[in-house]
Amino acid sequence: MTLFYSTSTWSSQPQVTEETKKLWEEASKKSNWRIVQLPNGFYQTEFKKENEWVDTTRRETIEGAEQAIDVSVDHFAKKLEFLQGPKVVKTFV
Repeated sequence: MTLFYSTSTWSSQPQVTEETKKLWEEASKKSNWRIVQLPNGFYQTEFKKENEWVDTTRRETIEGAEQAIDVSVDHFAKKLEFLQGPKVVKTFV
């Protein structure tokens, strides 16, 4: 009789570098964002990265641009929260 034996290893998700973590920390602060109006009338959201403004999204209204910034700030804050490890959402007794 022939047996086939195989092993597998699982590793965790790729580790986040310090540079990425620093970027997420900066992006999670609303003070590092701004909105500029473009010549075509659209509003562009920009993020300050190492003393340079990087354009991220364009919206038709200023309210839409503000909402995009709020969603981005929440997104990066959640990414930072999950770097601390899994979050317990329910415990059974």
